[in-house]
Amino acid sequence: MRIVGGIHRGRVFNPGKTFKARPTTDMAKESLFNVLQNLVDFENIKALDLFSGTGSISYELASRGCPDVTAVEINPAHVQFIKEVIETLGEKNIRLVKSNAFVFTKRINEQFDLIFADPPYDHPKFPEVANLIFNNNLLKPGGFFILEHSGQFDYSNHPSFKELRRYGSVHFSIFESRIDPNQD
Repeated sequence: MRIVGGIHRGRVFNPGKTFKARPTTDMAKESLFNVLQNLVDFENIKALDLFSGTGSISYELASRGCPDVTAVEINPAHVQFIKEVIETLGEKNIRLVKSNAFVFTKRINEQFDLIFADPPYDHPKFPEVANLIFNNNLLKPGGFFILEHSGQFDYSNHPSFKELRRYGSVHFSIFESRIDPNQD
């Protein structure tokens, strides 16, 4: 796993062959962040990385200057790996939370400018993830939610769906929280 941009660009970390997560490919990650740099100002956002796995997206966000990244992962081996990488990088802007993402999203009383979720493709509750974000009001108005998924899912009819990006077998559905015109 390689960090593809920002101050930690080029740093490589190997979670080992027994690691159960499916890290986002470097090509897909780099392409996604090229899209995101036109949507958000990384240095002024609060981000949430659900189902963090290797922590790859959290490192990319922090490397690009994001001052507030929350990484949520339940697997103890994955949590330990993320913790070690955070320490190796000397990264102070990533808060690691060991929790079930479904429980965490229902309990947290915060909103984020950017949320990324990469649940296991075979997770029995995978179809519920998009609504989990919106039903729990986790996105700030104008915020973006990116869901990594396989081609078997289609979110184009979701009311907050913005666009789909495909990079090989990796699909990113991008959702945008609507800004209420009645708010100032």
